[in-house]
Amino acid sequence: MPTTPNPVDITLHQRSGVLEIAFDDGSRFELPAEFLRVLSPSAEVKGHGPGQEVLQVGKRQVGIVGLEPVGHYGLKPVFSDGHDSGIFTWPYLYQIGQDQATLWQRYLDQLAAAGASRDPA
Repeated sequence: MPTTPNPVDITLHQRSGVLEIAFDDGSRFELPAEFLRVLSPSAEVKGHGPGQEVLQVGKRQVGIVGLEPVGHYGLKPVFSDGHDSGIFTWPYLYQIGQDQATLWQRYLDQLAAAGASRDPA
């Protein structure tokens, strides 16, 4: 079973709201705060099982106000809307980084289907 690469550099760009993370396999991802917020692995977003996901709306202006390390396996971002319960493991960050374009388009499609917006109400 292949192992997930480990992060070698993590930078939170406060002004742009982008979390930049580089892994030891040479991969580097720039993950915007809004992207991370709507894909939070928390129960608030993912639910407690398949089909229980909660579409996140109005998160275009959300930022990251803090990053807390979680052991040696991940990060817990603190978002400007108060959300702070998602633990982003290294494998999860790597996976959403690799699939960023597809995941973002899926999110935009879900918003459109729901008649919802990225903009706050």
